[in-house]
Amino acid sequence: MTPDHLLTFAAVADAGNISRAAQALHLSQPAVSGQLRALQESFGEPLYRRSGHGIALTEAGERLAAHARQLRQTFQQAQAARDAWRGLDTGTLRLGASTTPASYLLPALVAGFRQRHPALAVQLVDGNTREIVEQIGRLDLAFIEGEVPAGLPADTAVHAWRQDEVVAVVRADHALAARAHAPLAEVAGQPFIMREPGSGVRRLVERAFEQAGLAYDVALELAGVEGVKQAVRAGLGVGFVSRLSMRHEDGLLHALRLGPRGLARTLSILVPHASAPSRAATRFLQRCLEERAGPDDAA
Repeated sequence: MTPDHLLTFAAVADAGNISRAAQALHLSQPAVSGQLRALQESFGEPLYRRSGHGIALTEAGERLAAHARQLRQTFQQAQAARDAWRGLDTGTLRLGASTTPASYLLPALVAGFRQRHPALAVQLVDGNTREIVEQIGRLDLAFIEGEVPAGLPADTAVHAWRQDEVVAVVRADHALAARAHAPLAEVAGQPFIMREPGSGVRRLVERAFEQAGLAYDVALELAGVEGVKQAVRAGLGVGFVSRLSMRHEDGLLHALRLGPRGLARTLSILVPHASAPSRAATRFLQRCLEERAGPDDAA
């Protein structure tokens, strides 16, 4: 007795006729008759008898038909679920992103994706790069900035996504605000406003000054890009942020390239379950990669 035998038996029980059941199942009449014989032999009890131009179920057949119909209903529900997932009419897309992509790149991408797939729920968890990597096993896609950390799960794919630049930020009335870029040695003499440990921006800035052999003073440490910018506006020192976060500033702050070439970095997309990603994750990843060279990328 197989599931196919039971599904065929449910169709015959409903039609009361082997020929009509065969037509409904798009099978030949001999194929249906063969399945019925195999089912009856496996069951060990007569399930139906010939009656006029059709069949009549025995008591055993009636009981088995009830189970067969339940199986068919479950099978149809499974098919409907498959079709819904294929069309992204259900399910949840779980995204995790560090501060820069979460704040300045993903909102527009998620909005466009939701317009195409309004029934799909999207969850976006933000944090610094270290926090997002720590949660990678619970995500469909992770967006991080800077160096890709070692020790990722074996089934993780990495896609370089966009280029970004970390800039120093000063108040518009600061002595450095008249310049487009400043040497690291000159910036090192200013009090620093730093992001929290685990931030990709902080790691890049620390590495640049350490490699240059320059000491610096951290006047304030806080979480979040906007917090850094507010502290700069208050005159507490020089902050460091992504150039992407400076696109819509009101002129109260000035961005400085650090050194002649700047502090460039790559924003990457991690796919935690790359051997078997969800359909939603695959579609959203494709959408992101299509726009990986967007007009807002840093030079």
